[in-house]
Amino acid sequence: MHQPQGDTPVEGILRHTPSTAPLRRRLAGRQLPTEGPVANLQVTPSHVIGFDDAPFPPEYRGNVPVVGAVFARLRLEGVLYGQVRRDGINATHNLTCLIADSKFARQLQLVLLQGIALAGFNVVDITGLHDVLRIPILVVVRRRPRLDRVRRALLARVPGGARKWELIARLGPPEPAAGVFVQRVGLSLEDAERVIRRLAVNGSVPEPLRTAHLIAGAIATGESRGRV
Repeated sequence: MHQPQGDTPVEGILRHTPSTAPLRRRLAGRQLPTEGPVANLQVTPSHVIGFDDAPFPPEYRGNVPVVGAVFARLRLEGVLYGQVRRDGINATHNLTCLIADSKFARQLQLVLLQGIALAGFNVVDITGLHDVLRIPILVVVRRRPRLDRVRRALLARVPGGARKWELIARLGPPEPAAGVFVQRVGLSLEDAERVIRRLAVNGSVPEPLRTAHLIAGAIATGESRGRV
């Protein structure tokens, strides 16, 4: 998944997806709330979406459910559902389409992700997602990832692992913020901490991510499970 020299992050997403033309049409016809200058978070965002994937057996190699929980402040406003390939390359494309095609696209001010990869090692191009959607992206994890182990695993056994590691390394190491660790594009560390403190009302994880985790678990196994 090499990005040709001169490609912008947006062009990279469009070039390396299985359905470039439909995505171009979707984005061309959609007036997102922050077209023009990228929004900053001078105030706590009122409309946020949090994405998490469903659990799956280690031997599974198909599509994995992904849930987006849309919140208006601390109220669940709606749910998006999609799929991404286990260890694939379509996470950025599919998240972009889920958001851009939804009725919530005009109101969303922030995207939260429970980790930089979905469905194993289907790595999200956080910079590209931000450049396409024109809203800040915040990755939240409970514990500091062992990036050395991630790199070894990607390069040793994951197709396209070098490109995926490049996307991870580009963001730099996760930073501590409000009891968790974050990676971010389009917002300051201070903004990230404020968002987490406002939205994490039932533990250390922001409510949109906690809710997406619960729903995704129930879709896969019949009931929510694991720590939330």
